[in-house]
Amino acid sequence: MTDGARPATRPGREPREVATHCPYCALQCGMVLREEGDAVSVLPRQFPTNRGGLCQKGWTSAELLSHPDRLTSPLLRDPTSGEQRPASWDAALDRIITGIRDVQEKRGRDAVAVFGGGGLTNEKAYALGRFARVALGTRHIDYNGRFCMSSAAAAGMRAFGVDRGLPFPLSDLGRADTLLLVGANPAETMPPLMRWLTEQRERGGRLIVIDPRVTATARQADLHLQPLPGTDLAVANALLHIALTEGYVDGEYIATRTTGFTAVRRTVAGWWPARAEALSGVPVADLEETARALGSAGRAIILTARGAEQHAKGVDTVTGFVNLALALGLPGRPGSGYGCLTGQGNGQGGREHGQKADQLPGYRRIDDLEARAHVARVWGVPADELPGPGVPAYQLLDSLGTDQGPRALLVFGSNPVVSAPRAARIEGRLRDLDLLVVADFLLSETAALADVVLPTAQWAEEDGTMTNLEGRVLRRRALRPPPAGVRTDLAILAALSARLRPPVRPPSDDPRTVFAELRRASAGGLADYAGISWDRIDAADGVFWPCPDDEGPDSPRLFTDRFATADGLARFHPVEHRPAAEEVCADYPLYFTTGRVLAQYQSGTQTRRVAALRRAAPEAFVELHPDLAERLGVADGEPVRVLSRRGEFQAPARLSPGIRPDTVFAPFHWSGRARANSVTNDAVDPISGMPEFKICAVRVEKA
Repeated sequence: MTDGARPATRPGREPREVATHCPYCALQCGMVLREEGDAVSVLPRQFPTNRGGLCQKGWTSAELLSHPDRLTSPLLRDPTSGEQRPASWDAALDRIITGIRDVQEKRGRDAVAVFGGGGLTNEKAYALGRFARVALGTRHIDYNGRFCMSSAAAAGMRAFGVDRGLPFPLSDLGRADTLLLVGANPAETMPPLMRWLTEQRERGGRLIVIDPRVTATARQADLHLQPLPGTDLAVANALLHIALTEGYVDGEYIATRTTGFTAVRRTVAGWWPARAEALSGVPVADLEETARALGSAGRAIILTARGAEQHAKGVDTVTGFVNLALALGLPGRPGSGYGCLTGQGNGQGGREHGQKADQLPGYRRIDDLEARAHVARVWGVPADELPGPGVPAYQLLDSLGTDQGPRALLVFGSNPVVSAPRAARIEGRLRDLDLLVVADFLLSETAALADVVLPTAQWAEEDGTMTNLEGRVLRRRALRPPPAGVRTDLAILAALSARLRPPVRPPSDDPRTVFAELRRASAGGLADYAGISWDRIDAADGVFWPCPDDEGPDSPRLFTDRFATADGLARFHPVEHRPAAEEVCADYPLYFTTGRVLAQYQSGTQTRRVAALRRAAPEAFVELHPDLAERLGVADGEPVRVLSRRGEFQAPARLSPGIRPDTVFAPFHWSGRARANSVTNDAVDPISGMPEFKICAVRVEKA
């Protein structure tokens, strides 16, 4: 058999089961897959993160394995007709190699770029970074995780010296006396996590939610703060102001475990509660109640998510809440601390091992000479041949097809036509390329534009590892091989590497071998996987990084004794509120914000094809307050247009008293005329490169 062909099912064959993990969000819920004949079913699995529970997406995830839209042959675009037609693997690889060489001969190595995904396994994320730097020799690689939690990552790095979404086990959430969720809606984005929030409430704990909408999570809160979009930093500074004024800060912790507090104290002195209320709309009484609940709790946790982070000041906003956590002495204490809810399935591991423009495996900086030398030795190339830092995702995408930017792009596990801000502009950039290659198992909106489409294996058809939101490295196990004509991403990268740079040892297409190399490459880095093996993961419920020694312990809890900085101290950073990149005006008088719904995931390429999920969430919508709808003369269910300076989209109105009257919301899972990212702002955070998805100025009209 070739190309990963699967043998025909034999009648009467014994059913097969394998313990693995859900392919969707960063909770990475444990599940069991059972194959009987050609049918695959999902069964519950007692795993620490989800304890047998799954959301609707997880229960239906196996339906895509045999979906009629599944790609099983490479596609090549006919230069005459413009149609994508089935082709052989040899023809597809020849077209890619010819196109890459032609572009690089004319414009240099950086004329080819790579764009990855936060759902790739650690092995594939590592191999993709290696492929870009060694086989292509390009500095241009980044991934869609830049749109997920890059602002929290940057804030964590400058405060703690390391970026791990949750620096403590998920079970700590159930132990907190006060839990503050900022811009997080896990009831819809990762429902099994709500078990820990239920446990927290049953213990007598308080749940406080900061969100402009009355979400499914906010409805379960003891207190809901509903600020104007883009004003979370003002709220954070006001909360620290109150904590200082009322004596809740931990002076001993600040003195012995941190540095830089004096400058922060001066900054927040000007954020008296009435000033924050005037700006954000959050009542002084609610600010005071929140600060007191955090300050008086024996154990308190502050969590941020996309609502606080997807802004042009996202790093500073997260830093404001980190400052609050440090001042209260929370990080490093069991049942307390600051954390970020990672979104994508391997959003954590995907950025640790080389997909980000400025990083090498192990969370090493690519401009660090010692780091370059270490990784180059593992890869078997001279360190001075490794390219330097590239540019963040949106800057890369916006430069495609221009005289200054790459003319060829290879995409693995991402769909920027739907997921990028100012999406119509990015779609145009992709159309301007000399060569667009997309590896996927379904024909996404981005794949539909490609010159070459390569059919890839799905999550249940390959082995590998994932790193969940706790920093817990998990094993994804294959239930069966991919269909005939389909290859894994590792096999694709190995084949391309062998053709592009024959003298250099190409990466392996065996995930266990790739992981062994990843361990060596990450050794000594912040995200040190050297002591993590597949066998060790199999013997436990995952292994937490950093884990530098085969025989030594892993690290479920960080910061108990010191932070990952040179002197072991956490860093305070003074941060000031500043307005959104785009303010409302007479022509665009409303604030627009985006998010997710329970039954859909990311760009919807997968979930929009599952019948049960389509029934649960069949189409996009525009959420309006009834008072706003009345002013616009719009009835519930009536189609409306949302327009910004960058574009427009159309969807039915959904009236809800749970949204602010000055704010409009839409989910971003749909494409075409319903593509919400047609209007979002492409302004980016100057530190993280995160686009401002969560706020822009729009107007709404009857369609």
